[in-house]
Amino acid sequence: MAKADGHVTRDEVAAFREVFVIPPEEEKNAARVFNLARTDVAGFEDYARRIARMFKDRPEVLCDLMEGLFHIALADGEYHPHEDAFLSRVAEIFGIPRARFAALRARFVRGAEPDPYAVLEVSPDAPLEEVRAAWRRIARDCHPDRLMARGLPEEAIEIGQKRLAAANAAWEAIRAERGGERLPEAAG
Repeated sequence: MAKADGHVTRDEVAAFREVFVIPPEEEKNAARVFNLARTDVAGFEDYARRIARMFKDRPEVLCDLMEGLFHIALADGEYHPHEDAFLSRVAEIFGIPRARFAALRARFVRGAEPDPYAVLEVSPDAPLEEVRAAWRRIARDCHPDRLMARGLPEEAIEIGQKRLAAANAAWEAIRAERGGERLPEAAG
């Protein structure tokens, strides 16, 4: 990832260490793999496919990885077009829908306009009940207690909180846009 824009900075290495916790006994192996990978991005698709297969039944992990990659991409203060192409291709390999990738980009990249429907991963013509259910799902999935229970590091939990903030803003924007639309009354 860090090599996608042509160079690896200390900030990107530090960002990697913030997001991906490596046990001390594995640091030498991780450094070896990192040094091999940073010499060329040509083989990243194979690595991405392997990771996608490893977590095919846990799409939330793949999304967490994408968030970590965005964090690394922006560690040097820039979002290079080659980084965007790289991340877009990784998301495609991971099976992350374009709308979800656009929502991730909008959350991380300054100036990228967030589409509230993309943030919540719903169609613009979805009923308000469906939009609300999507917002609640993200709120549940991004709750700090749930992220801690998954064993994510503190930095990943902070990323989850940003996702939650984006989802809350998207929900509020859609509610404001739809002003008069009401949720169906609960049957009781």
